[in-house]
Amino acid sequence: MRRLRDLWQGSSRVGVGSARTRLGLPRPTIRLKLTLWYGAMFLLAGLLLLSLTYVLVRQGFEPSPRAVREAVAERLGIPPGRLEERPPAGQNPVFPDLGQMRRDLTIGRLLREIQAEQMTQQLRGLLMWSGVALGIVAVVSLGLGWAMAGRLLRPVHDLTALARTLSERTLHERIRLRRPNDELKELADTFDAMLERLDVAFASQRDFVANASHELRTPLTIIRTELDVALADPDLSREELETVAAAVRSALQRSEDVLASLLALARSETPVELRRVDLAVLAEESVARYSTAAEARGLRADLALGAAVVEGDRALLARMLDNLVENAIRHNEDNGWFMVQTTLGEDRATVIVANGGAVVPAEDVPRLFDRFFRVDASRSRRTGGSGLGLSIVKAVAEAHHGSAVAEALVPAGLRLVVSLPAASLRQVDTA
Repeated sequence: MRRLRDLWQGSSRVGVGSARTRLGLPRPTIRLKLTLWYGAMFLLAGLLLLSLTYVLVRQGFEPSPRAVREAVAERLGIPPGRLEERPPAGQNPVFPDLGQMRRDLTIGRLLREIQAEQMTQQLRGLLMWSGVALGIVAVVSLGLGWAMAGRLLRPVHDLTALARTLSERTLHERIRLRRPNDELKELADTFDAMLERLDVAFASQRDFVANASHELRTPLTIIRTELDVALADPDLSREELETVAAAVRSALQRSEDVLASLLALARSETPVELRRVDLAVLAEESVARYSTAAEARGLRADLALGAAVVEGDRALLARMLDNLVENAIRHNEDNGWFMVQTTLGEDRATVIVANGGAVVPAEDVPRLFDRFFRVDASRSRRTGGSGLGLSIVKAVAEAHHGSAVAEALVPAGLRLVVSLPAASLRQVDTA
């Protein structure tokens, strides 16, 4: 029965909407609804006030004695003076005669009738003129409500007009509503803040697509050039073919690294799967994976790995640690050093990775986490970097409600600090 009732109500609403569309009737606006509500509430309040006034006047109504005597005298055809409240001349007020008593009874009845008629007329006049006044004021209130509703809804119309003109090329426009700090001002400010975020997001997306296209075009150009050279020389030796194959393989590996980094960035922007992970374990595994590269450059690793348990996506956190360790090894000097430390505070787990190496200009430190940013583009390309490593570190940290900061060391080197919310004391999942 409930489903049938819901279907009937739904079909009724659809029928009303379609009928309004067929008849070409305008849809009811919020301004019209507010005006009608203002008018209805005013009429209700006026009717309540009129009813209360009628009851109070009826209870306290007492016609003027003089007006009553004049009305009775007019009906009897006698002078009003004969109805004065005094006994006639020569009559004992203690023992009135019977005729006089009958006349007094008749006059008293007439007085009561006249009094009731006058009260009815006065109350009828009160209702009539009060109703007229209420109608006039109701019309005026509807007009004022319409004007006031239009004034109050003006920011909403501005929002609608701006939203209709928005595109990726006009996201810089703002409402900047100037009015008291009320709900509409809050709505306009929220809309402006949303446009600001969209503008930044679209600009970041455009830069990201342009940089990604450039990063992928470079290895593809290398592959095409090497293949064209190999095809143009039919007498290419085996050694030369191996050189071409190595160059092609290196370019393909670079393309795979860029694509893998892009996928990691995209994954970090989606909700993460929460599992309990010890960052110390992930850091130790990352250092072990890159131990061969570190030994090849003669780098000394200083490890201080204390338990640092967090709740997060194990694969993303492992990629974050890999990028931190790889960055410390890649952008270092031969026979240098790097340090990895994990600590646990009251409510934060911290990973610190520092390394020696080249001097990082202070003005470039805030941009280290930007996508495709390189302090030295040519050196980074020779070492195979894609410019996305630290961007992934920051994205993963923020996806876990954490933060990542960089600090240039003196005289040279870099220190990276990642802080994440610590997990509660339960069993650690290291699977």
